[in-house]
Amino acid sequence: MKTQAIIPLFIPHMGCQHECVFCNQNTITASDSQMDSVKVSAMMESKLKNLEPLGLKILEAAFYGGSFTGLPLALQRELLGAVLPYKQAGRINKIRLSTRPDYINQEILDLLKQYTVDTIELGVQSFDDNVLAMSNRGHTVKQTIEACQLIKTNGFSLGIQLMIGLPGDSKEIAYHSAIKTVNIKPDFVRIYPTVILEGSQLATMYRQNIYKPLTTDQAVDIAKDLVRLFHHEMIPVIRLGLKSTDNICTKTDLANAYHPAFRQLVEGSLAFDEMKARLNQANIHTGTVLFSAHPKSFSNLIGHKGVNKRRFADEYPHICFSYKPDSSLSQQEYVCQIMK
Repeated sequence: MKTQAIIPLFIPHMGCQHECVFCNQNTITASDSQMDSVKVSAMMESKLKNLEPLGLKILEAAFYGGSFTGLPLALQRELLGAVLPYKQAGRINKIRLSTRPDYINQEILDLLKQYTVDTIELGVQSFDDNVLAMSNRGHTVKQTIEACQLIKTNGFSLGIQLMIGLPGDSKEIAYHSAIKTVNIKPDFVRIYPTVILEGSQLATMYRQNIYKPLTTDQAVDIAKDLVRLFHHEMIPVIRLGLKSTDNICTKTDLANAYHPAFRQLVEGSLAFDEMKARLNQANIHTGTVLFSAHPKSFSNLIGHKGVNKRRFADEYPHICFSYKPDSSLSQQEYVCQIMK
């Protein structure tokens, strides 16, 4: 049963003075309207009308889509002031916002404390200065590290958003960014493959053959190494890839690593690697093998549209594989049994 939910409050491109090569905020949020306190209150009431009857343990209002702390201070106060009464009344539990590393300082954090903001997500994208420069991010790795430290020191929960496949990026550079992320010890991370949006500089760069995007398979290969590292370090990965509800247009002539089931592709590939390693370690070449997983992880075990079942059948033609859900197992736990 669902126990928590986020009420998204989109502020498309508001507060950001930069035009990153990958950015077209109006496309990402499917909105070009400006947010104010009246709209915030209306959205809160509309969402709470449906969510409150569910008796959720955690309800969180989150400002997404722009760089919140880059807004004029008066507008920050207005928007946060529209949300705060809901938290004071116990109708929501938390307040979250996203912003840029170079839009964080002590004055800003003191303001956010006044309105009891709980979580700050930073659009870090990369811990490589060359990638940041080629992507026109407008900030440095040093600024990112300083912002993260300041956020943690002031008692906020910290989320880090990473992008793979940006101009100048590589599998090795992306993994280096993940290691830097681990060293900072955020409370959670998001991983997004770079998607070429119409109207962005990246779209022009692609058509001029200046930029070559990742394929879906390449993005999965990179992302699963990052996820494996974060899982090992007990850092939750709360998002893998853009949601289909982000209104990304998939019917386009632009090459993209976007996939509506990107998380399942990554987690399914991780499950395949794990079970293949167990087969090879046990030196199994013939017979019958049973794979089991918790019902919530079973789709990862068999892979998106059954791809893992097909791969195992192709790579081990002399083994008869069977698959079953097992509720006694923990999530993300996979069991390999040799059947007599």
